Amino acid sequence: MGNSDLRKVLITGAGTGFGYEAAMRLAEKGFEVIAAVEIWAQVQTLKWRAAERGVKLRVEKLDVTDDGERRKALGWDVEILVNNAGVGEGGSTVDIPASNIRHQFEVNVTGPLLLTQGIAKQMVKRGAGRIVWVSSREGLNVNPFTGVYAASKHAVEAIAETMAYELQEYNVEVSTVSPGPFLTGFNDRMFQTWESWEDDPSERLFDYSKLAFPRAQFDPEAVYTTLTAVAAGEVDRLRNLGPTSMLDETKHLHQVPWERKVIDGLGTRHQAIQRSYEMQPETPVSD
Repeated sequence: MGNSDLRKVLITGAGTGFGYEAAMRLAEKGFEVIAAVEIWAQVQTLKWRAAERGVKLRVEKLDVTDDGERRKALGWDVEILVNNAGVGEGGSTVDIPASNIRHQFEVNVTGPLLLTQGIAKQMVKRGAGRIVWVSSREGLNVNPFTGVYAASKHAVEAIAETMAYELQEYNVEVSTVSPGPFLTGFNDRMFQTWESWEDDPSERLFDYSKLAFPRAQFDPEAVYTTLTAVAAGEVDRLRNLGPTSMLDETKHLHQVPWERKVIDGLGTRHQAIQRSYEMQPETPVSD
């Protein structure tokens, strides 16, 4: 398993969702946790919640897209970096405005990579370290209306896998956690971002007021457990997909583009797009 001497953890995007719960659980395990949040308003709130939970967190403001704040993090002597901060932009690849596309990649790819560059070199000098990238099943497959988000997570998968090869001789562990559709609110928020687009709605191919995230969603407990264990060094796989029940489907979908013909389905609506019209927001997976 991973190096058990690593104790100081930086988790980005710890104000909500997976990052929030992993920060709490790692602190409960006795790790020294720096819980980083994007905006000042989240700082005191997270401190209060940690106190209510009876855990000790060091809460810092860290917007991964801000160069000054990334430099500030280099003074924290991070031994384990969990790149969890991320946003999701929903919408067709031919509708999403330019500024939203750029923001998607700045938050999910460019900012975290630049943060990691500095911290990884500190790990190399120290002779040990652990880097965990929170990716997505969308980094391995795609769904309609999540293509730009999926592209950013495909990039994360490529960066993490490459980084694992590059840093192995320096005793730095690299892994990914790739959650499927979990009911944290994140997926449904993706399908509301169109409300603030600065574009001409009449030019859109789709009416996003009629669409929802196209899949039922799982209880997030499985990801809380996996992300905490990977960050703690209790799991030694490079790629960690959750839920494991989606593993066979994910591998099967890798083959679909190899078999698809350009004329397949022309003139008809794809079934996955139809599901977006039929699905209700925040639909849980039925037992």
